[in-house]
Amino acid sequence: MSPVIGVILMVAITVILAAVIGTFVLGLGDQLGDTAPQASFTVENTEGSTINFTKTGGQSINADDLTLSVNGSRIGSGFSPGGNWQTGASQEVDISSVSSGEQVVRIIHDPSGNAIYEQTVEFP
Repeated sequence: MSPVIGVILMVAITVILAAVIGTFVLGLGDQLGDTAPQASFTVENTEGSTINFTKTGGQSINADDLTLSVNGSRIGSGFSPGGNWQTGASQEVDISSVSSGEQVVRIIHDPSGNAIYEQTVEFP
C-alpha cells in the first residue's frame, strides 16, 4: 500500500510543478502582477476649472500610473505631482475642458487598465 501512495504523491508533485513552470513559460505569470490596487477616494471642489481628489484609504499608489477619465474621455493633464499617493493626501486636476452637467468620473490604473474609482459628479 505504501508504494502506491508514494507513486500517487510523486505524480501529483510532477503535475503541479509542470503547471507552474508552464504558466511562466507561456507568459501568463506576468499578467498575475497587473492587478489594480485597492483604494478609495472622495471628490471635492468641482467649482471652477479644477477638481480635487482626496485618497481616503487603501494601499499607496503611484500617481503617475493613474489617469482621470470623464465620460470615457481621458483628461490629458493627469495627476500631478507624481510619486506615491498616500491616504489623506489630495491631488488637483485641471478640468477646464470638461462640459457642465452630470459627468461620470473614473480614475484608471493604467498598468492594469482597470477603473479603481467611479462616481457621477455635477460640474458647473
